[in-house]
Amino acid sequence: MSEQVIVADSLSPASGADLETVLSAWHSATLRLEQTHEALRGEVRRLTDELEIKNRELARKNRLADLGQMAAHIAHEVGNKLVPVTLYLSLLRRRISDDRGSVEVLDKLESGFTALNATIKDLLQFTSDREPHLQTFLLGKLIDDVKASVAPRLSSQAVKTVVDVPKDCLISADRNMLSRAVLNLTLNGLDAMPDGGTLTVTAASGPRGVELEIADSGPGLPDEARCRAFEPFFTTKGGSAGLGLAIVCRIAEAHHGEVIAANCPEGGAAFTICIPSIPPAQLEAAA
Repeated sequence: MSEQVIVADSLSPASGADLETVLSAWHSATLRLEQTHEALRGEVRRLTDELEIKNRELARKNRLADLGQMAAHIAHEVGNKLVPVTLYLSLLRRRISDDRGSVEVLDKLESGFTALNATIKDLLQFTSDREPHLQTFLLGKLIDDVKASVAPRLSSQAVKTVVDVPKDCLISADRNMLSRAVLNLTLNGLDAMPDGGTLTVTAASGPRGVELEIADSGPGLPDEARCRAFEPFFTTKGGSAGLGLAIVCRIAEAHHGEVIAANCPEGGAAFTICIPSIPPAQLEAAA
């Protein structure tokens, strides 16, 4: 009789409620543990992927560093050899100035040497990693200087230029670096118009800085080229090192800005360099 009482007591409603509470707590704890475990697994996967990306980036930088040392030496030597050649071409132009046919041939030679010199400067620029020396200057004057430097090629390819840059448009940047970026985009546009076209340069300044766009009337950018345009050594042109646009991107980022590649609605490609405004105090400190 006493054993029956004990069994009955153990199965009382109160004991059943306690067991249900314990099981519910156990179930909740199990779910929390499973959620924590899954979250930890996800975090491990994220960190593993991030580490793999960092390792690939480090390996790429090491390869670029080795390549950069070699490229800088070669570019420096070739650049030195081009100096007297450029001088001789200038002297030759004076002697044959009355011979239109010869002048046209000379224009093509100079265009070739301009492109070669640009490639050499690309290599030197890409291997350098200096901070911008900020100064304030008129953007229009820089555009005029770059345009003058490629005048023979503009003429030989029958490329028309349209420049829409306000005369009072000031920009705070490293003039040499920005000039390099503008030249690279100009040459990139000329490569897209071997049989003539229009190169359009526009600029506008606002509260966030200056936006400079260089557009061509060529065939435009395929999707892959537009997505990978700023990758080092990526190129769709034979004989190109694939560094021109990568240098433009690096220069923009050195100024805490960006460069954007897009296709124009009317055809052709457009590259926009965005250089943010530099606070006066920062500009004075950098001077």
